Amino acid sequence: MLGSLRQKARALTRECHALYFAARDPRTPWYVKAFAAGIAAYALSPIDLIPDFIPVLGILDDLVLLPLAIVLVLKLIPAGVMAESRVRAAEAAARPASRGVTIVIVLIWIAALAVTGWLAYRWFGG
Repeated sequence: MLGSLRQKARALTRECHALYFAARDPRTPWYVKAFAAGIAAYALSPIDLIPDFIPVLGILDDLVLLPLAIVLVLKLIPAGVMAESRVRAAEAAARPASRGVTIVIVLIWIAALAVTGWLAYRWFGG
């Protein structure tokens, strides 16, 4: 059972990577690009919107909301674009991972949170 879950997790990660490639394809409509890029960024990011240590809600986004969002965006992406993107994602999965990319993603999330906090302070606090 654990092996099956690992395979499903890898397949989901590959699908999210394919969404990233599909979002960058010029044949994908702009609104689908924005939606797919947001889903891929959230899914591949080490930071969750709802932290996993919060009972029930922490796992809800990973188990329910993320797969539903992926299914929705998959229906919006042209079939040819998605097929090519899946091939590119499979090729990319065969290459070793980069810690530099993880650091960049974490820095982007930190910057986004800092800007949001600053804007909230300026808007509400001061």
